[in-house]
Amino acid sequence: MSARVLDGKRLAGTLQAEMAEEVAAFTTQHGRPPGLGIVLVGEDPASEVYVRNKLRAAAEVGFRADLERLPASAALADVLALVERLNGSALHDGILVQAPLPRALGAEASDQVFAAIAPGKDVDGLTPINAGLLVQNRATLVACTPSGVIELLDREGIPLAGQRAVVVGRSDIVGKPMALLLLHRDATVTICHSRTPDTAAICRSADLVIAAVGRPGLITADAVRPGATVIDVGMNRVTDEAIARRLFPDGHPRLALFRERGSVLVGDVHPSVGEVAGALTPVPGGVGPLTIAMLMRNTLRAARARVA
Repeated sequence: MSARVLDGKRLAGTLQAEMAEEVAAFTTQHGRPPGLGIVLVGEDPASEVYVRNKLRAAAEVGFRADLERLPASAALADVLALVERLNGSALHDGILVQAPLPRALGAEASDQVFAAIAPGKDVDGLTPINAGLLVQNRATLVACTPSGVIELLDREGIPLAGQRAVVVGRSDIVGKPMALLLLHRDATVTICHSRTPDTAAICRSADLVIAAVGRPGLITADAVRPGATVIDVGMNRVTDEAIARRLFPDGHPRLALFRERGSVLVGDVHPSVGEVAGALTPVPGGVGPLTIAMLMRNTLRAARARVA
């Protein structure tokens, strides 16, 4: 069996095109485009790439997007003051604080900063208020990656009601909201994490497996029921040749790419799962582009709510 590829990059392009028309109509009606403020603290290379991609996507759909930079030496009070300024901005409908924040800000910094964002501008869906609304199935602004997964499953015609779903990972950004969205769609949901005994056995019972833990190749073929749908949320840059060889056999083009570049981007799902699963998201080109598309959708929703 060779799994059907669930092409998130293609769907993201479709969503961007659909939103561009809606954004143009919004701009005409209200005399301004929807606005997104992005806060970047420090100079983390991965964060620089993610922010650049978000700014590009915002420009493509017609948003106003402003990057607000703070140095790595900034104090927590500086970050909170910037968030508060954006909360009061008439030009910005959405606020995104790029994670991770510098460690020097302290272990609780992320929680404090995310909680400071006005719930109506929380386009990441991470404030306590929006997280609580999601629990009650009343949220408008929902975490972007889980929302993108649901959009992909819907557009690909993959049923959720009555299905057995396993979410591997319990983060506030992906695992928990993912499980709640599936539960609200009448799936029977199990969450596995680092303390779960025999995760592979639990995954083998599932119609749908969603892996979001940040460990290369964690979900192997023997952990997947033949024909199951597998969503790979992981995004891991492998620089160790031993790991690359564990994931890709000799002669595989991705192994050749690793040897050429010294690194390769892989997910949490072992490539061999493609021979067992019924449908599978690739890495890259699967969930990642949809995360950005859902960020754009949340920003448009936030803009509409502010002018309603």
